[in-house]
Amino acid sequence: MKNCEMKLNGNLLTITVDISKEFGLSSSGKSIIIASTEGNVSIPEKEEIKIGLNVYRKP
Repeated sequence: MKNCEMKLNGNLLTITVDISKEFGLSSSGKSIIIASTEGNVSIPEKEEIKIGLNVYRKP
């Protein structure tokens, strides 16, 4: 994962992203990546629940 942190507190999932960071252009070159799970990943403590996150902006 790039620049994203997940915490599970009871039934609430909190995702933290630092929007001041950037990781360059996406593979298509159409956006600048700020954060990504880089595909679908399990949330903490719940392997059966998946999340896929992409945070980006236009160049």
